[in-house]
Amino acid sequence: MVWRLFGFIFAIPFAVLTSAAADDWNQWLGPNRDSVWSETGIITSIPQGGLKAKWRTPIAQGFSGPAVAGDRVFVTDYVVEKGDQAFDPGKRNELTGTERVHCLDIETGKVIWTHAHPCQYSISYGLGPRATPTVDGENVYTLGAEGHLHCFNAADGRVKWMKDLKQEYEVKEAPMWGYAAHPLVVGDKLFCLVGGKGSVAVAFNKDTGDEIWRALDEENIGYCPPTMIRAGGKDQLLIWHAASLNSLNPATGSTYWSVKIAPAYFMSIVAPIKHKDHLLVTGLQGSSTLLKLNPDQPGVTEVWRGRGVQPDHNPPVVFEDHIYGVDVKGHLRCIELVSGKRIWEDLATTPNGRPAASTTGFVVRNGKHWYLTTEQGKLIIAKLSPDGYQELGRTSMIEPTSENWGRKIVWSHPAFANRCVFARNDKEIVCYSLAK
Repeated sequence: MVWRLFGFIFAIPFAVLTSAAADDWNQWLGPNRDSVWSETGIITSIPQGGLKAKWRTPIAQGFSGPAVAGDRVFVTDYVVEKGDQAFDPGKRNELTGTERVHCLDIETGKVIWTHAHPCQYSISYGLGPRATPTVDGENVYTLGAEGHLHCFNAADGRVKWMKDLKQEYEVKEAPMWGYAAHPLVVGDKLFCLVGGKGSVAVAFNKDTGDEIWRALDEENIGYCPPTMIRAGGKDQLLIWHAASLNSLNPATGSTYWSVKIAPAYFMSIVAPIKHKDHLLVTGLQGSSTLLKLNPDQPGVTEVWRGRGVQPDHNPPVVFEDHIYGVDVKGHLRCIELVSGKRIWEDLATTPNGRPAASTTGFVVRNGKHWYLTTEQGKLIIAKLSPDGYQELGRTSMIEPTSENWGRKIVWSHPAFANRCVFARNDKEIVCYSLAK
């Protein structure tokens, strides 16, 4: 079916969602954006015969992960009508199509409502939206690859407010690889990377969409989601654009501090990670940096640079003073946080057991067990510690359907909620039970 009506919605009403519960995965990387899954009663090894899908629902293309809140699953996609989608990371795909937002029933995968709007793409890797929906109470926020920011009523798909960021902020064109920074809700504000003169970061009223403040000036805004930390006695909003990492006062947008960290190809992507009194930034070609947070007032000092794990766009996890993450060529690594010393690396998450360019692997922790997903669509359960990598099983979860450097890949971070894993590719979204 081709969608041609702007803002078209079909819906089946249901109860308004409540705030995110402990077993929700209501935004990028989970409730606290830290890749930690807190549910109990889940499997800690792959059963004989693998996993069986609870449901599969057809969807179209996209890199955005699903979000799960209450009894609903939210996911976005893109239906291409015309244009050339040939793979070329240095060239923009010129496409005509429709971006969509789907709300599904968590138990059956049945579509509850869908919103669709026409959207012209002029981005590289032009397969679909990148940003995972953010669910906050009765609202769900989505950011399309060309900068269409929506606030929906989660119950019925009604549009509460919408902004075309490129048009409103006079942005010449979307970032090369599209708008990808997952919007962040804290208190009454929605924080978003926008672009344009003096508006790398913008704080909106989450209920009305009205601008509260705008801040920072940089032509290449990058792809890194806004991140909130508490340090030096202050809440600090971290904005990493392609030239520097910046700490802002979330109430006003004024700058507390700034550190030059300029990754290759303007690829500021992975959100900074706060661990105790340190702040970890990870990126390509020597941009990975560890900063020490000032305990008395906002400020940092550099501990090391160019060490550790250097991912393409997949975030590592810091646990018990060690970094666990997948490097740009696919190696799973354990790094001592404070020294940056490599403790071990393993080929478990590489494509076909061999390093490859721009390899992705996602790492989620649940207690002492780790749930790893590879770009080949595998789910691995393992134990990770400074002593090494111990695999407890792996199984195929979803077919790799996109293309990257001559191989098929799936680059969408799954969601873990309701004792299930939810994964998508360019053809379907699937749910597997991980309950014991």
